[in-house]
Amino acid sequence: MATYFFFFFFIFLIISTRTLAYDDSCAFNSKKGNSDLSVIHIYGKCSPFNSPKPSSSWINTVISMASKDPQRLSYLSSLVVSKKPTNVPIASGQQLFNIGNYVVRVKMGTPGQQMYMVLDTSNDAAFVPCSGCVGCSSNTLFAPSTSTTYGSVDCSVPECTQVRGSLSCPTTGSVVGSSTACFFNQSYGGDSSFYAMLSRDSLGLVNDVVPNYAFGCISSVSGTSIPPQGLLGLGRGSMSLMSQSGSLYSGVFSYCLPSFKSYYFSGSLKLGPVGQPKDIKTTPLLKNPRRPSLYYVNLTSVSVGRVPVPIAPEHLAFDPNTGAGTVIDSGTVITRFVQPAYEAIRDEFRKQVNGTYSSLGAFDTCFVSQNEAMIPTITLHFEGMDLKLPMENTLIHSSATPLACLAIASAPNNVNSVLNVIANLQQQNLRIMFDTANSRVGIAREVCN
Repeated sequence: MATYFFFFFFIFLIISTRTLAYDDSCAFNSKKGNSDLSVIHIYGKCSPFNSPKPSSSWINTVISMASKDPQRLSYLSSLVVSKKPTNVPIASGQQLFNIGNYVVRVKMGTPGQQMYMVLDTSNDAAFVPCSGCVGCSSNTLFAPSTSTTYGSVDCSVPECTQVRGSLSCPTTGSVVGSSTACFFNQSYGGDSSFYAMLSRDSLGLVNDVVPNYAFGCISSVSGTSIPPQGLLGLGRGSMSLMSQSGSLYSGVFSYCLPSFKSYYFSGSLKLGPVGQPKDIKTTPLLKNPRRPSLYYVNLTSVSVGRVPVPIAPEHLAFDPNTGAGTVIDSGTVITRFVQPAYEAIRDEFRKQVNGTYSSLGAFDTCFVSQNEAMIPTITLHFEGMDLKLPMENTLIHSSATPLACLAIASAPNNVNSVLNVIANLQQQNLRIMFDTANSRVGIAREVCN
C-alpha cells in the first residue's frame, strides 16, 4: 500500500510541476531569444483573450471555422485576377476574428503598446485600430498621441503608392503639419473594408525593434471580417515585414502552427535564418507579377496511398496571367483544390477506404473510422519535395462517434476559383520555412504543440 501511495504521489508531483512550468510560460517570450516568438492558440490556457475551450465537438468547431473559407478563397482569387530566430506568440484567431488565422503579440510605438495582430502570409501591409476608430470592435486601440516615435506618411513618399486600395491624397484638407497625409481605403475578407492613414512607428518583436515601420492607422471600419486588433502582413510585397525589416531577418521566417485542439500548448514564429531547420527539404517559390504577395509553389501531382491521382495538368499548373496555381496560405482553414482536382483526389481516397460516406458541413467524405492504420496517406508532390500529410492533418474526427472526415474540400464553385490553397489545418505541427531572398519554401515535421 505504501508503494502505491508513493507512486501516485510521485505522479502528482510530476503533473503539478508541469502545470506550474506551463503557467510560468504564460509570461510570453520571457525565455525566448531575440528572434523567437511563441504561438498561442486562441483557446489555450495562456490565451490573451481568455476564450474558454470550445464546448462543441472538435469536428463541429472546424466546420464552423471552415465556413469562412469560401469567402477567404474568393478574396484571394479577387487578388490574383486584379491588375493592380524571432519567435512571435501566435494564437488561432478564428472564433474571435471570424477568419481562420493566428495572432502574434507585438508592441507598437515608444513606449511599446501591446497588440495582438493577425498573422497573414497573403497580405503585405500592417494595420491596427487607432484611438477614435469608428466601428472598431476591439477594446485595445493604438494611441498615436502617446508614442514619441509616431509620424504620418506624406502622399509624396513611395509607400503611399504601394498601399493596396483606394488612395485619398487631396490637395487641400487632411493636412498633418505642413504635409498632406496619405489616407487609403482597403477591402478585407470579401465583405469588409477599413479607412486608415498611412503612418510610421517602431514595431517591437520580443527584443527586436523595426524602426519607422509603415502601417495603416485605422480610423473607421465597416463589416465583420476586419481583425479587431489589426494585422501583420508576411507576404512577399514591398510593404511586408520581410521587406520593411531590411537585413534584420535576411528575408527568412518560419512558423509552426499549433493544432486548433491544443488547449495547453503553443507553436512559434521564427524570424531570421538563425535556428531554422538545417536539413529541411525545399521547393522553389514562384513569382506572379500580377499578385506578388502570394506564396506560389509548383504542386506537380498528388498521390493517395501508392496511387498517383489522375489530375489534368492544367488544374495544377501555375499561370501568372489568370492567377491559377497553388499557394500556401495561413488564413484558410482547410486545404482547397479546384473542383476537378478535388474530385479526383476524393474519388481515389473513397475507392481505397471502401466505406459508406456522408457529408458534414464542408466535408463530403465522412465515414466510420475503425482502423486508422488502413487509411491511405495523401502525399503532395512539389518540385523537389514531397509532403506526406500526417493522419492528424488528413482526417478530423468526431469526439462523440467513430465518424471521421477527409479534411480537404473543393474550392468555391465560382468563376474566380482558379487557386489551390494549402491551408493551416494541413500545416499544423509542421515547420513551414519561407526564404524570400532565395525564393524557396521548406517543410519539415515538427511537434508544434
